[in-house]
Amino acid sequence: MPDLTVTTSIGLVAATAAGRRHADTLAAAWPHARLVEGDTVADALRSAWAGCDAVVAFLATGAVVRILAPLLGDKHSDPAVVVVDEAARHAVALLGGHAGGGNDLAEQVGALLDARPVITTATDAVGLPGLDTLGWPVQGAVAAVSRAILDGEPVQLIADADWPLPALPPNVQPPADTHGGADEDSAVGGYRLLVTDRVVPLDERTAVLRPPSLVAGVGASRGVPAEEVAELLHRVLAEAGLHPASLRCLASADVKADEAGIRSTADALGVPLVTWPATRLAAIDVPHPSEVVRAAVGTPSVAEAAALLGADGRAGDATLLVGKTATAMATVAVARHAPRGRLAVVGLGPGAPDLRTPRAVAELRRAAVVVGLDQYLDQVRDVFRPGTRVLSSGLGAEEARARAAVTEAAAGRAVALVGSGDAGVYAMASPALEYADERIDVVGVPGVTAALAAGALLGAPLGHDHAYVSLSDLHTPWEVIARRVTAAAEGDFVTVFYNPRSRARDWQLGKALGILAAHRSPDTPVGVVRNASRPGERVHLATVATLDPAVVDMYSVVVVGNSDTRLVAGRMVTPRGYRWRS
Repeated sequence: MPDLTVTTSIGLVAATAAGRRHADTLAAAWPHARLVEGDTVADALRSAWAGCDAVVAFLATGAVVRILAPLLGDKHSDPAVVVVDEAARHAVALLGGHAGGGNDLAEQVGALLDARPVITTATDAVGLPGLDTLGWPVQGAVAAVSRAILDGEPVQLIADADWPLPALPPNVQPPADTHGGADEDSAVGGYRLLVTDRVVPLDERTAVLRPPSLVAGVGASRGVPAEEVAELLHRVLAEAGLHPASLRCLASADVKADEAGIRSTADALGVPLVTWPATRLAAIDVPHPSEVVRAAVGTPSVAEAAALLGADGRAGDATLLVGKTATAMATVAVARHAPRGRLAVVGLGPGAPDLRTPRAVAELRRAAVVVGLDQYLDQVRDVFRPGTRVLSSGLGAEEARARAAVTEAAAGRAVALVGSGDAGVYAMASPALEYADERIDVVGVPGVTAALAAGALLGAPLGHDHAYVSLSDLHTPWEVIARRVTAAAEGDFVTVFYNPRSRARDWQLGKALGILAAHRSPDTPVGVVRNASRPGERVHLATVATLDPAVVDMYSVVVVGNSDTRLVAGRMVTPRGYRWRS
């Protein structure tokens, strides 16, 4: 769901001075929010409903219900509405909780006004993914199937392919007697959740998720009418039994990027238009090449080749379902692109829940499988959705965790691989991405690093150039580490030591401090932070000459200042060098 506060217009409606003060707070924070006024509050609310994508009303819930009830249309087109009480104690997602983004808006209103978000959609209340929140079009008996999932009734999950769905509860399972495929004859009389791009019969117990599996390649003569492109595309899809809601994009040649008829068709479908150079298209093997087309645009195929290249140029995972079909001015071909697994490499931050990013939480709730170190997983188990499969292991099993995550993703699953701090800093991103191949879509989720958390507790030690060095010689020879520490010392970098000391490695920190001491004054500040943002947090200040390595362990980060770093009111400060200071 996009952030409504930055992507859409938000109408603010208030009846009292207190309500207007709260509205001013939102308007000051959100560039697209504005106070809507009218002859009466009811007129203002109706104007906001008609002219804005979302509404925040500082009114009684009953009044909002009475005013808006005659205006209600469809949840997919009505604005989201959040109601906030006079004292700003609660932000109630009244309308458009899922489809309109009202639940997310209530959360954001609550964060700004220190109000409690009130979310009443049933799936959110019990931590299950709503069928209309998965990012794909959903059709059919959505309410009935959602209710069956909530009530624990058996729901058959029937998919054409292994799409990376989020965790679903145990009562949602593939049928025992089939081998995949959205077979409309299976599970007669029971609840079904189909995942397919095919047109299938619907009934009062069947919901259909439309995966983004189809790409329509489009070629056209200059000036082709949009109506001709759209009519041909819909006819081709219908004759092939394919549903347009599963279109991932339209694709064509670069020379057609500004073709109004093609672009307006893509806009009407709500999908992007992706174009490719003629050289890329010409390299794709197609069943119906044309020398006439080659002479005109430099490639023997536009529609078929573009359909196979798709959105990301991976023709190897595509199957041409419909060869080129032409009218007087337009040509269309359709390819199905196989699903790829999804691997989110998630940085959890230094440990405190309020330093964990919203995106990290969203990815953990998006995953069907979560892989990580046992002590890190314990920090976030309350975030997982029911049905999430958790693969935990202990210290020293980093490579096994990376391989397990990649194996799960390569099998078509939605996987989150977690690490503390930022997953790309001395953590799991590097070993995992060494194994991940083109079968997997990778999403990186940055996190607050241990160095940043330590720096914030120490003051401002990282205010100028700084270097991170891990003192663990388990994977890097000490000679290499020493050479890097020497380079940081000679370059006068603030130096941050990760993995500084353990029971089995108790001499490296002393050696590293000795290297730095050859290039630093003995009174250069040194900060040690243990368990930054976690229980047992401790901050210790010393100097290069006085630091006792015994106060340091594997839960610590050591920050050694540069030649300009000093203590100011008990805080480490490395000057940035702004001229106004002189």
